[in-house]
Amino acid sequence: QVQLVESGGGLVQAGGSLRLSCAASGRTFSGYAMGWFRQAPGKEREFVAAISRSGGSIYYEDSVKGRFTISRDNAKNTVYLQMNSLKPEDTAAYYCAATYKAYRELTIGRCDYWGQGTQVTVSS
Repeated sequence: QVQLVESGGGLVQAGGSLRLSCAASGRTFSGYAMGWFRQAPGKEREFVAAISRSGGSIYYEDSVKGRFTISRDNAKNTVYLQMNSLKPEDTAAYYCAATYKAYRELTIGRCDYWGQGTQVTVSS
């Protein structure tokens, strides 16, 4: 079992930045590929970014490439999402996710654990 707790959301103006954190507890953090998803009001949850267990492989959804950076610190049991050049369309609840399978499973929405989410609101 893995517990995931997100933090770092908030209100920011378009063009601004935020860094989300997801702290994991429970089983060995380095044994899980990690990812971020988001869900805007009235829309389905969508994949944002994923990172492999070692951090050596990363995958992004096209709309965030060049603006968002996913990273992890296995010593701190934490995964991050640095979000730059934010746009109003990035407004959503952001969720951390973990899987003990390959990180690419996250890109198709397959995960084993979810966090409770943190809200990001980007004003125009």
